Amino acid sequence: MPLKNYGVLAATAVDRRREDNTDTPHYQIHLRDAAGTDYRAAVNVESQQAPSELLYVVVDDFRHPVTGLLPAAGSGWSDLPSKPGTAALDFIRGNLFDPAALRVLPPGLPGADNDLADLLDHYVRRAIDDPAAAVHLIGQRFGPEPGVPDKVFGFRPGNGVHDIHMNQGNSGRFRADNGVYQDGGLLIHLPAENRWVAVFLAFQSQAWHTDDTTGHPLPGTPPRPTDPPGPTDPPGPTDPPGHGAALRIVAAVVNPVGPAPEDETVTVLNTSAAAVDLTGWHLADQAGQRLALPAGPLAPGAALTVHAAGGFTLGNHGGAITLLDPRGLKVHGVAHTARQAAAEGRTITF
Repeated sequence: MPLKNYGVLAATAVDRRREDNTDTPHYQIHLRDAAGTDYRAAVNVESQQAPSELLYVVVDDFRHPVTGLLPAAGSGWSDLPSKPGTAALDFIRGNLFDPAALRVLPPGLPGADNDLADLLDHYVRRAIDDPAAAVHLIGQRFGPEPGVPDKVFGFRPGNGVHDIHMNQGNSGRFRADNGVYQDGGLLIHLPAENRWVAVFLAFQSQAWHTDDTTGHPLPGTPPRPTDPPGPTDPPGPTDPPGHGAALRIVAAVVNPVGPAPEDETVTVLNTSAAAVDLTGWHLADQAGQRLALPAGPLAPGAALTVHAAGGFTLGNHGGAITLLDPRGLKVHGVAHTARQAAAEGRTITF
């Protein structure tokens, strides 16, 4: 079954500690909310399933509608419904980052700035040193445990958040944790710089094409997307010719000039050196409503602008747009914020 106590902790970072010599090392963060309640965030830096090294991506200037849905800074723990249109995260459906940007780091190595704990320490120490920095940790709550001190920082009662990583696509003994819109993440707001920093973690053993209801891996699907292939690269074993990362969403008009109903559009580009047959391809909006692309070939280097219809909407308050291949698998995805959509008639580029 999915995570039982999924939500977000909004607090201030006050201390941190890395664990290098344990069976299941974590990077531990001590946090405190505006009411004075203490919490511990246990961030995985090593997987219990091979390969042990985690995948990570850092978005130094994170612009996504989810930041506008987070609870107020310092407000403590808030439960989150696992559905779109909330602050719940979904690495596959939420278009939070490009999966091809994920990289691998070992949990801990001698020396500076060469492992995952060092990377986390860089951003958490920045938050500790800046009293105005607001930290949001999304995952599963543990505790509070009355009368039991926290095992790392000693405050009472023990209380905090873990599972701050991808929580779908699991197999084996972790399959029961799967679900959609229940992934974890570390988001830090730096008001002085007017930007968000986001850190996302995943296990290499997790699948990147999952069931829209259960979050279980879809059988017979390719692994995590990688960088787009070159013109001479052969397709993968499950990819038809012209498939893969060749098609990209490159622009959208989400707030056209004039009253509703508006003529919203999405532009798709064929980046490959060969034509791509669009038969069976779809766009999906944040709510999962699909819009079929016109059947037929899209020439190499050509762009196609598609007009929204049939319930497919983009929204002026921020949203996500996903490109699905004929099998219904995600090939590319983007997101836009309310700020980007504020100007009427503007074409947003991705």
